[in-house]
Amino acid sequence: MDGGQRRIDEGRYRQVVEADHAQVGRDAQAQPTDRAGVMNRYKALWNQLATTFRSHSSRLVFESINEPQFAGTSGDAESDQVLHELNLEFVRLVRRSGGGNATRLLVLPTLHTSGEQARMDALMTTFDELDDPHLVATIHFYGWWPFSVNIAGGTRYDSNVEQDIIGTFDRAYNTFVSRDIPVIIGEWALLSYDYTRPGIIQRGELLKFFEAVGHHARTRKLTTMLWDAGSFLHRPELRWRDQGSYEMMKASLTTRSATASSDQIYVPRTGGITSRSLTLNLNGTSFRSLWHGSTQLTSGADYTISGSTLTLTQAAVTRLVGNRATGVNATIEARFSQGVPWRISVISYDPPTQATATGTTSGLTIPTQFRGDQLATMEAKYADGSPAGPANWTPYKEFWSSFRPDYSANTILLTPEFFAEVNDGPVTLTFHFWSGTQIAYRLTKSGSSVTGSPA
Repeated sequence: MDGGQRRIDEGRYRQVVEADHAQVGRDAQAQPTDRAGVMNRYKALWNQLATTFRSHSSRLVFESINEPQFAGTSGDAESDQVLHELNLEFVRLVRRSGGGNATRLLVLPTLHTSGEQARMDALMTTFDELDDPHLVATIHFYGWWPFSVNIAGGTRYDSNVEQDIIGTFDRAYNTFVSRDIPVIIGEWALLSYDYTRPGIIQRGELLKFFEAVGHHARTRKLTTMLWDAGSFLHRPELRWRDQGSYEMMKASLTTRSATASSDQIYVPRTGGITSRSLTLNLNGTSFRSLWHGSTQLTSGADYTISGSTLTLTQAAVTRLVGNRATGVNATIEARFSQGVPWRISVISYDPPTQATATGTTSGLTIPTQFRGDQLATMEAKYADGSPAGPANWTPYKEFWSSFRPDYSANTILLTPEFFAEVNDGPVTLTFHFWSGTQIAYRLTKSGSSVTGSPA
């Protein structure tokens, strides 16, 4: 899967369909009239593989096909049947090759490697017919689609994201694991997480997702395999690009970690300073202490805990922001009875400002002084209040696909993809920042020309 290029139809966001398939997958998309030829090629491939590796260690596992889908079928029901026939042939062929293949673990996917109940039920039919104790089911999981790509206001790890994890993993457990059939989540991550496109998924919200996926998979006895095309592990040096993300994922394999309503505290650069509060998501842990570097903060004087509410006192916030230069002034760390500490950035900011811009539908660059703030999402509406631009079922556009902040250049780019689906006339944009600041900006499109100015 190329997570950087994958785009899913909004109406089918519960299904994750791979853009680039291995040769077997491409062959499997042939028309029904050529199905026999496809199956012959498929069998020839697996005959060669099974024969070559039949004496290999049992640590080698075969999977029949990756993210299968089939062109020319009448729908998912017929595609399920085609996959059923393919999986039957795969298992019987590998078993007949003998050697270690007689008991080798073989992995069978659902159609589209989907976690939907109908797709799992169809695969269960295959398991029932094979009655083979050395088979494993696999699905893929990329989370609640609006959160996974940051569209429709899906900026936070909320109950929709949580329930999507629980629902998918419960279905996998109830359908397979409860019947002693192992399950591998053969790919998981978030579709638009990419270190080269920062800000699409806010880091604290990402960490909450990592923690929850690990916990809910572990408690349902599901094995997880992170999909990484280089965004997580820097392979030339074999180091994690974000050590904290790795630590959260690793911890989730054995225990729970606490999180909080945010990993950011925004403090205005000017004016009076007040105490600031966050809600702790304790996840079965208990709060222990708060640290700034090697210094332990003092309960009462620097912070208070009331139930699940952590409050930094005015005196502590004043000390942590220092000279109140824009940006991160301090990072504190909440420690708990178990799991990974929760790191919190204390940030000084001024409300962002924007200036007029002139461009074309090939792209409009809006001068933006971020002044310590970060962009969360963007709304686009016509004069009558209806959504403008792509995905016209929501005013909140997809991060990066429709708009892209560049913090070093102090700009926000509105992309050609955005303008391709914008009507002529006025459009009001609302930029939402993580501090809570909102800025209105007015566009006027006329043919290929676009102008903009602060509203």
